[in-house]
Amino acid sequence: MKNFDTAIQLFIAQHAFASSATNHAIAALTDLYLARGLPLVSILWWIWLQPDEQNSQRREIVVATLAAGFIALFVGRLLAYLLPFRLRPEFDPTLHLHFPVGVKSDAVLRTWSSFPSDHGMLWSAIAMGIFLIWRCAGVIALAYTALFICAPRVYIGLHYPTDVIAGALLGLTITYLFTRAPIRVVFAKPILRLFELYPGPCYALSFIFTFELVTQFDEIRLIVQYLVKTHL
Repeated sequence: MKNFDTAIQLFIAQHAFASSATNHAIAALTDLYLARGLPLVSILWWIWLQPDEQNSQRREIVVATLAAGFIALFVGRLLAYLLPFRLRPEFDPTLHLHFPVGVKSDAVLRTWSSFPSDHGMLWSAIAMGIFLIWRCAGVIALAYTALFICAPRVYIGLHYPTDVIAGALLGLTITYLFTRAPIRVVFAKPILRLFELYPGPCYALSFIFTFELVTQFDEIRLIVQYLVKTHL
């Protein structure tokens, strides 16, 4: 695994774009919410609002997909905490590699293990749900996740290739399991029933939840950190 990662990182370092503007544009993809999960979540909303006879089943899968995405993000961060710490390639001096763009917020990222990629887990999980509902859009969503979410994080040294590959495989698996009929009906049908009874509050809460999912609950995490620090 180490040789595989090193070979790819070395290739990237040696064949990075010469254009500074291009490199910074790729780095921006890792920071902008608009370029991360927002397009994928928008597709789920699109699917949810389609009026047809299969709408109920599709909505069940949308609910299961969002639940799987949340679980994938939680599991990804839990694994990063529990598994042996892995320094991100950008900060590993033993690699002797120069990446195209420096990583921001290194004070936080230096203490956050790179394996597995929580971005890879979350957005692969969401893309998989889209694929299960709508094959054409799903293929685009999976390709988008690979090219615009995962690959830039490897390119600028935030992750090793195996970080995003392992994260993506875990995310795909979680969604596949959550969207199986015997599992999804347990929690999806009661949620759909709540939407029928209380559409206003449910849509408002759904908007907030999907917004937080796009931001990967960064603000909530910061609030929790603040509360923990002020009570210690």
